[in-house]
Amino acid sequence: MQQLQVRAGAWSFPLAFLVNLVWVYLLYALCRVVFLWENWGAYAPHFAQLDKVEAWTGTLFFDTSAILYTNALYALLMLLPLPWKRQAVWQGTAKGLFLLVNALAVVVNLGDAVYFKYTGRRTTMSVFSEFSHEGNIASIVGKEVLSHWYLVLLGVALIALLVRLYVHPHSDNRRPTWRYYAVQTLALGLFAPLCVAGMRGGFTTAVRPITLSNANQYVNQPSEAALILNTPFSLIRTVNKTAFVDPKYMTAQEMNTLYSPVHHPTAGEAFRSKNVVVFILESFGKENSGWLNPHLDGGRYKGYTPFLDSLMQESLTFEYSFSNGRKSIDGMPSVLSSIPMFVEPFFLTPASLNHLSGLAGELRTKGYHTAFFHGAANGSMGFQAFAKATGFGEYYGRTEFNADKRFRGDADFDGTWAIWDEPFFQFYAQKMSDFRQPFMTALFSASSHAPYKVPEGQEERYPQEGKNPLNRCVRYSDNALRAFFATARRQPWYKNTLFVLTADHTSLSDHPEYQTPLGVFSVPIVFFDPSGELPKEHRAGIAKQIDIMPTVLGYLGYDKPYIAFGTDLIHTPAKDNYEVAYYNGIYLFAQGDYVLAFDGTKTKSIYNFRNDWMGQHNLVGRVPEQAAMERRLKAIIQSYMQRMTTDQMVWKRSSHPSH
Repeated sequence: MQQLQVRAGAWSFPLAFLVNLVWVYLLYALCRVVFLWENWGAYAPHFAQLDKVEAWTGTLFFDTSAILYTNALYALLMLLPLPWKRQAVWQGTAKGLFLLVNALAVVVNLGDAVYFKYTGRRTTMSVFSEFSHEGNIASIVGKEVLSHWYLVLLGVALIALLVRLYVHPHSDNRRPTWRYYAVQTLALGLFAPLCVAGMRGGFTTAVRPITLSNANQYVNQPSEAALILNTPFSLIRTVNKTAFVDPKYMTAQEMNTLYSPVHHPTAGEAFRSKNVVVFILESFGKENSGWLNPHLDGGRYKGYTPFLDSLMQESLTFEYSFSNGRKSIDGMPSVLSSIPMFVEPFFLTPASLNHLSGLAGELRTKGYHTAFFHGAANGSMGFQAFAKATGFGEYYGRTEFNADKRFRGDADFDGTWAIWDEPFFQFYAQKMSDFRQPFMTALFSASSHAPYKVPEGQEERYPQEGKNPLNRCVRYSDNALRAFFATARRQPWYKNTLFVLTADHTSLSDHPEYQTPLGVFSVPIVFFDPSGELPKEHRAGIAKQIDIMPTVLGYLGYDKPYIAFGTDLIHTPAKDNYEVAYYNGIYLFAQGDYVLAFDGTKTKSIYNFRNDWMGQHNLVGRVPEQAAMERRLKAIIQSYMQRMTTDQMVWKRSSHPSH
């Protein structure tokens, strides 16, 4: 194959370098088109409102930064004013480096087109910590590669195209002249400042190095920021980055007047020694429930959770209910310790080594037996470490299940992640009968997850429903929940137990209503007390995962101060409840009728989510509530950051900032 060359004398090297960078820009653009195509369902509802010129302008900033970072060494090899770079070995090394780094860029960009469906954001460096203890990642990746074979072929084609189009500088054996050195020095001198400016995102001193959150200035919705970004940039920008920084929006007095995570006991309430059982159901987004979505599909939508729907009709539920993160590792801190995900998953930050508490830790002070259950390999996802840090005295995983002779052990392993939900839920129910009362336990389910299988032999019972492969798995896990309650009702502890059920996060979606900034956080939150002491009510207003801990403790009449970033849904007026989340560099804050998007400095948008769920009408500057919402959100962010950076997540009167 004849190689492409440029023959421009002394300018041969700079010109070849520039042409090759142009090919890289083209590859990034093609990868972005594929990203959009693969995730069109998430972007279709708002794509018409996206300013295409503004968006493509934004992509150039982020692509330029990533391309210059990844090709900086290649630039030096091509532009240094040295005579040896004309040698075949030097040029072979330069070409090999160029092809390697840009082939990797293609791979991660195309890979993220698939992974985005589960996270809603571009992948950051935290992904390496998130899955560092998982021994089955190769299997998961292999299955995704097989199911997305067309992206593999496309990636191979793009890399082959890059190889074919690579331009070599023309070189000969003549001794270089002064003109050669002058041109190479000039080219390097011109490129160096342009390179620094491109990496930073601009020339002016006011331009700090652009970060992930800067992508939001080119879009209307936080979810669209991923379209502006590219994955190499997201990885580079999050290397050794500090997740938590005190923004110092206001004085401590102002902050504590607007918001405090300190919860004090309600005077005069007697403590109820009820057992507490918490289910964190993998990927059970609110969209899966027919009962919570009577309006979908023209009123014909039945959903995939018939048992959970029947249980909710006997429980306390809420008009709007949300998660506080988008990943499994966000769900456990939010649900069990009232810690939302801000900036990066809490598990993966240095703050995870702080003194921590949670439902288990607080109830252990009242003599509760505490245990956490997860059917995966012990240590998976960091759940065991977090459970221990937050007060769970015992941990039951795949190892403990296999050791219990009442069950079939690894014969019930799904082959990828964990023990199938149905046998593990039965293990859970029966194991709690071995505990002394009162107890506080939690279970994180596993079966409603990629690679979207059901147990062998049950495929006909749970056929594929619709285009979403998750649906059949949710129906299987919902039936496992039905079997759990059938067993639990026969146990002596059942009537004296408060059950809490929610999802860790949302996942694959079929309806545009669940692809909006609030829709991607919509999960069920259910409080069920079979004794009948808790109201059976579908209550107006907002609930969120981080409200679960203070609501449970409030319902039990807990008599000690504690730290929780959520609110007690039973004792707090509905108008004061809110949702707070972090999404692609944007803080979302919903309260009353409005949802506000704040980038850490200013409000980007505000919508009336009750009347404009799809976010078509930005009301920035036209809503009287905006200023008060901004101030309260700032107080929440500042309180969170201060406590994370100063290790004040457990109530200590002597060191408490609000005392």
